[in-house]
Amino acid sequence: MHIVLLSGGSGKRLWPLSNDIRSKQFLKLFPAADGSYQSMVQRVYQQILSVEPTADITVATSKSQVSSLRNQLGDDLDLSVEPCRRDTFPAIALACAYLKDVKHIGVQETVAICPVDPYVDAEYFAQVRRLTELSQAGSANLMLMGIEPTYPSAKYGYIMPDDKMDISKVSAFREKPDEATAADYIAGGALWNSGVFAFRLGYVLQRAQQLLGYQDHETLYRNYADLQKISFDYAVVEQEKDIGVLRYAGEWKDLGTWNTLTEVMREPGIGEVAMNKSCQNVHAINELDIPLLCMGAKDMVVVASPEGILVSDKKESSYIKPYVEAFDHQTMVAEKSWGKFQIIDVEDESITVKVTLNAGHAMNYHSHAHRQEVWNVVSGEGISTVEGVCTPVQAGSTIKLPQGSKHMLKAVTDMRVIEVQMGKDISKEDKKKW
Repeated sequence: MHIVLLSGGSGKRLWPLSNDIRSKQFLKLFPAADGSYQSMVQRVYQQILSVEPTADITVATSKSQVSSLRNQLGDDLDLSVEPCRRDTFPAIALACAYLKDVKHIGVQETVAICPVDPYVDAEYFAQVRRLTELSQAGSANLMLMGIEPTYPSAKYGYIMPDDKMDISKVSAFREKPDEATAADYIAGGALWNSGVFAFRLGYVLQRAQQLLGYQDHETLYRNYADLQKISFDYAVVEQEKDIGVLRYAGEWKDLGTWNTLTEVMREPGIGEVAMNKSCQNVHAINELDIPLLCMGAKDMVVVASPEGILVSDKKESSYIKPYVEAFDHQTMVAEKSWGKFQIIDVEDESITVKVTLNAGHAMNYHSHAHRQEVWNVVSGEGISTVEGVCTPVQAGSTIKLPQGSKHMLKAVTDMRVIEVQMGKDISKEDKKKW
């Protein structure tokens, strides 16, 4: 089974935990078997392998998410990386070209396209496997998975099947309606559009040639910034006459807001959180190193992180996006392939960062033209490299990095480092990899 997981978006409705780098699928809010917490993308990835241990998984993503994906899913992960964002059809076309030209998958093979961030049970991916089998058997040029609605929602598009059978032909699609219209759709057998598709690989590559002018990976990637912005729904779904839909009646939630996400949280508090007995229907998440106390709160979500603090009625939390977009604030915390960083202080000509490096991992060998840095090792052991000279370092070590010097740090054990950046022009663009 070939699956492409679509990973994109900034998830601003889950601020302050999410940002332009750490999207909602990377938030570790779900209990894992070992007692730790896992993210949506980790949960989905494991669910696929529990259903199909030999599944061939590729993640289609943007450059800004590569480090987070490798941090959470490992360095061996197959990634189709967009050089910039151009909407869903170019992203899927690039991923399909990656499967054909880089992974050498035949054009007659069937591929399933799935969002990376639904909250589902393992049966969902058993249905995805069935969807690919139906597509491979030629049931339709394009197979979709439709979710049996549990209520009339105005948040989702609707698939209108010909009948109420388990597998049906599709007669029409409907955009997000009001709730009254949604109720009428559901009474007629309509399904939520899950955004899951299955097709033969060559089918989308042919469409890419028609609409984008290319279907090979190298040319698509090289010309990606100039490709037409077009959605998969418009480019493929709305143009196809031969479409089938497979019903799914199991657990499925789109955790796009705090209100929906707290519905599946198993614990009312994550992090250093305390609540008194008069709190009702309250969920609190604390990523800070200070305690968070809730007293007498009702129907609320409280979230504290280095990015900011949210205190909101649960229903009202669905409407935070325009307020978050108005904030002019740099990213304060992000995962990298080698660990993570957290900005802990910002001054006019200095930034102080807490850096965590995972054992066996290293930063890129790089330099900065407009700033000097100092590393103070707080814990762990590693090897610093400055202008080609390697030096063992440990807790208490201080490494001075002059402006323009090439440097890197490799962790032998898990390491914690305080990095102080100093200069008049400190920016993320001031980094040259060697």
